[in-house]
Amino acid sequence: MTIPELKVRTRKLSVGGFVLVASPRRRKVAAQSRREQAGSSRSVQEDENERGLEDKQKEANPNSQNTAQDWIITIKERLDQVPASASEGGQSSLHRSIFRVPRNLREMDQKAYVPQIVSIGPYHHGKARLQEMEKQKWRLLRHVLERTSHPVELYLEAMVGLEEKARQCYSKPIDNMDSREFVEMMLLDACFILELLNASVKGIIHCGYSWGDPVFTSRGVVPCIQRDLLMLENQLPLFVLDRLFALTCDPNETTESVSQLALEFFDSVIPGCRNQQHELKNGNDPGLHLLHVVRQCLLPSSSKHSFQRIPSSIRQRNKHKPQLMTHCVTMLRDAGVKFRKNESTKFMDIKFKKGILYIPPLVIHDSTKSIFLNLMAFEQCYPHCSNHVTSYVNFMDGLVNSPQDVGYLRYRGIIDHGLGNEEEVADLLNRLCREVAFDINDCYLSGVSFDLNRYFEHKWHAWRASLKHDYFNSPWAIISLLAAIFLIGLTLTQTVYGILAYYAPLF
Repeated sequence: MTIPELKVRTRKLSVGGFVLVASPRRRKVAAQSRREQAGSSRSVQEDENERGLEDKQKEANPNSQNTAQDWIITIKERLDQVPASASEGGQSSLHRSIFRVPRNLREMDQKAYVPQIVSIGPYHHGKARLQEMEKQKWRLLRHVLERTSHPVELYLEAMVGLEEKARQCYSKPIDNMDSREFVEMMLLDACFILELLNASVKGIIHCGYSWGDPVFTSRGVVPCIQRDLLMLENQLPLFVLDRLFALTCDPNETTESVSQLALEFFDSVIPGCRNQQHELKNGNDPGLHLLHVVRQCLLPSSSKHSFQRIPSSIRQRNKHKPQLMTHCVTMLRDAGVKFRKNESTKFMDIKFKKGILYIPPLVIHDSTKSIFLNLMAFEQCYPHCSNHVTSYVNFMDGLVNSPQDVGYLRYRGIIDHGLGNEEEVADLLNRLCREVAFDINDCYLSGVSFDLNRYFEHKWHAWRASLKHDYFNSPWAIISLLAAIFLIGLTLTQTVYGILAYYAPLF
């Protein structure tokens, strides 16, 4: 190897005073080692950069760790403030029966839930537009004191004893009223309701009022008061009315209870209420407040404590099919379903037997919408009652899909209304169930709905109904059909005799 080649293939390394010559293989290993060291240096440099960035962030926000710890402490403190149960720190849910209407329901029709003439209870107490009737409450209280000759202290003492129990009936604490204001409100409102019931049932003159009284004889006032007294937010516990009624009434004069007087008073807006007084005499639950008393009298006689549920096997088989409460009147008629008026005094007594749907009469007027909405709102809020009213309204909503459906039900005596036309009635029934939660499998009409839909899906019923509608809808149509059958029979007979006459000579 020449000296130039040696110079090319070797490399002198000077360390200290010595000169080292590296071979090509050694140079290769050294190069690889240098690359690994460089990579290691870069990794170390990246780690140092990341640590430097974290240090800079900590310097920019030195309390970040403390802030997270403070946040967790705040959450734990908030959790400690939350009661372990719904009744802890407030009223027991078992006593709550007078609620604020949920926002989703109120937004659909606020006027239906807000009193227009008189406020009862604390929710709407003190509103400026209701002050005119507040003056009348004081006048009626004075009239009661003069008639009974009892001192006002007697009534106040009775109301004070019921204050705590009455406060527990409302869904939220009444913190805006002190004890005196709350007791005063109870006395005035209870006295107003009792005088209204007595005067309406027993007579104005009998109760010591004149025919020109602004509360009892003004046109349009009593119907508006009836509507206000059946609003969920406008209620007073029934035991308050019962206590004051026991102090004001003459025990030798009447045997009716407050609930019985209420049913008779509301009979003009809900026909049939008066006929349910015998159930209260038999010792049934008198109710929680006036709205609840009315609802109790509307429940079907056979379904007060039990529902007709769709069998679980049928629900499992039809779980992928849309569940309908019912089809409209027009479609059911085309399928052969007949409609008849049920003579029951309770309009919820709906039955379906042998192709005939029996529905009690329903009277619809200006207050019907408000009454139904508040009854359904009570069922949505109160966990200890069924959903009978909601089920009934959903069923009627399914039946009525057009003014023609209303017209036919009116023709059958099932619907009677005082509105402008059938279109308004259909629109009213179709709007009642908006924003109302409902499960078709959890209602007293589930069995009726299932039987009705099964009858509807049977093709034979539709064919039979079509045949009857086309050929048996009038005497002339029946005569024409019989004549056609007779002619066909004669033709067949003539044909048979002709054939027999042709083949007879051959034998």
